[in-house]
Amino acid sequence: MTPAYLAGFGHYVPPRVVTNAELAERLGKTAEWIESSSGIRERRYADDESAAEMGVTAARNCLARTEIPPSDVGMLIVSSGSASRGFPGPAAEIAHKLELGTTPALDVPIASAGSLFALALAMRLAPAHGRVLVVATEKMSELTGNDPNIAMLFGDGAGAALVSTDPGEWRVTDAVLHSDGQYRDDLKFDGSLQMNGMSVILHAARKMPSAIEELLARHNMTASEISAFLLHQANLNLLTRIAKALNVDRQRFFSNIDCYGNTSSASMLIAASEWSERTPPAGPVVFSAFGAGFHWGAVLAMPA
Repeated sequence: MTPAYLAGFGHYVPPRVVTNAELAERLGKTAEWIESSSGIRERRYADDESAAEMGVTAARNCLARTEIPPSDVGMLIVSSGSASRGFPGPAAEIAHKLELGTTPALDVPIASAGSLFALALAMRLAPAHGRVLVVATEKMSELTGNDPNIAMLFGDGAGAALVSTDPGEWRVTDAVLHSDGQYRDDLKFDGSLQMNGMSVILHAARKMPSAIEELLARHNMTASEISAFLLHQANLNLLTRIAKALNVDRQRFFSNIDCYGNTSSASMLIAASEWSERTPPAGPVVFSAFGAGFHWGAVLAMPA
């Protein structure tokens, strides 16, 4: 199969900063309790921007950084669990605003893990479509309500990645994807966001390391050989538990959850975008996420 490469990333976060102090007043908690429970100090809220509009901005940022005009995009895949209910999904609007014409646009409505599934799809579809633009965009602030255990976690933002058959710095090598619908009620939006936090954290802490090890075993690799882990930014404590499970230094796990909170499926690509701006080490990279469904998995990218 024709190899696929990561051409680059982009992201966008709205300008409004919501601190723990501001949120604590509404939730009846303290700022210190929120930070100690989640590792989050602040998050961003989009006021007048929709999920689709944030996705357009992140996509343009990615295309500008990779110096690829929209007319050269062969396919668009959009992940969002928080975009407007009903159909069509945000992919159609984002494609129209990017002036992609009749370029195929696909929605992946999987909260938290959608960007990972979209990245794995892009790896497989790039040989047929050339350049596949992946966008993950979430406006979680509209869904969270006043449950302190939920509202403290989430923020808004969008990330993007360009997967291409043009040679790049990292080759997207392989992916492991899993789903288990018996837990679908433990994290869902059904008029309100509902989350069984204990179930989600326990499953994520087990399933993400397991998927990473399954993926690496296919290539006779161990976690110690990975230069960077770019994971869904769900909770700082979860990242620490995964690092411990893999017996890897926590410093290899890029984290920006303290600044942005949990931006659901956008979080992994926002993290990847910021990581790529900081002169990343030239070594293997693992992406991993866990989310509603339950859906989870891992993607391996190797130096080209």
